Amino acid sequence: MRVEGRDRKIAGDLLAHYDVHARRLPWRAPPGSNAADPYRVWLSEVMLQQTTVAAVGPYFAKFTDRWPTVQDLAAAQDADLMAAWAGLGYYARARNLLACARAVAHDHGGLFPDTEEGLRALPGVGAYTAAAVAAIAFGRRAVVVDANVERVVARLFAIATPLPAARPAIREACDHITPDARAGDFAQAMMDLGATICTARNPACGLCPIRDDCDAVLTADPAAYPVKPPRKARPHRTGHGWWIERDGHVWLIRRPDKGLLGGMRALPSSDWSDAPEFTPPLPAHWTSIDAPVAHVFTHFSLALCVHHTHVGADVTPPGAGEWWPVDRIGEAGLPTLFARAAEAVRKERQTHARN
Repeated sequence: MRVEGRDRKIAGDLLAHYDVHARRLPWRAPPGSNAADPYRVWLSEVMLQQTTVAAVGPYFAKFTDRWPTVQDLAAAQDADLMAAWAGLGYYARARNLLACARAVAHDHGGLFPDTEEGLRALPGVGAYTAAAVAAIAFGRRAVVVDANVERVVARLFAIATPLPAARPAIREACDHITPDARAGDFAQAMMDLGATICTARNPACGLCPIRDDCDAVLTADPAAYPVKPPRKARPHRTGHGWWIERDGHVWLIRRPDKGLLGGMRALPSSDWSDAPEFTPPLPAHWTSIDAPVAHVFTHFSLALCVHHTHVGADVTPPGAGEWWPVDRIGEAGLPTLFARAAEAVRKERQTHARN
């Protein structure tokens, strides 16, 4: 049975704690203020999807220095934005980021809509991002549930239904405790609580400002919530990548806009499957690095076998691509997988040079 007074107490206790202990983050306004810049809130929320605050910080600073307004971002070249995004992963977010910025700049006069409904109509803006921006940037009452909030609410009410089936109940419970006033501060307070106290492992219940109202504290194992389904084995795939060098330059392609690592510069590669064909992009003397480059994507792991060669000045690989200076490969904006492949080639050559 829900107790309305308890719901109000949870919000009040948590906001009082947040007023004193709020994390200082570059995209946030101080507690008690609804003056956050919608552009910075939206940008941070997109970057933070599936990514930690620590990882996002340097990227956020780089983006806002280079593109300080949504109009500036809307005018960015696709390749420049994708290169700046390299390393953050989940590259569809970068493509959606640019599409949304252009919609705001061209269709809304550079101003973000100030309601959940208006924000949801923007390209690439889902339910969570719309709620977060509406609450944090505009002070609208919205129910904001990210992974941290999901964990906090599941423990507060000891919701025993396994994920993902528990999510409707978690959202309903979060709706009950979300206050009409300071909804943005409340959302950020819940995020902070999950990130710093009500952590996935070893939650610090003794420090929690709402522990007296937490049902999971009364159990033997608060960390057992939220209940997770059995983990499925992640499929494993293999592939071949090709480092083609000519006069101090390496051949890079642009991956198709749609699909994994879409729109990113990359080395030419085979398909990624159980048994990819060994079909180099051109006939040459190929040398393989000693060990494949390992990388884990969301839905599968990959072992990329990297092969390298030098070609003459009159040789150009088939298809579209560009010759990129090897000594500036760090500026190419390669996704992590191909940046690791480049580093593997460099290390192997250094080893051979010493021997």
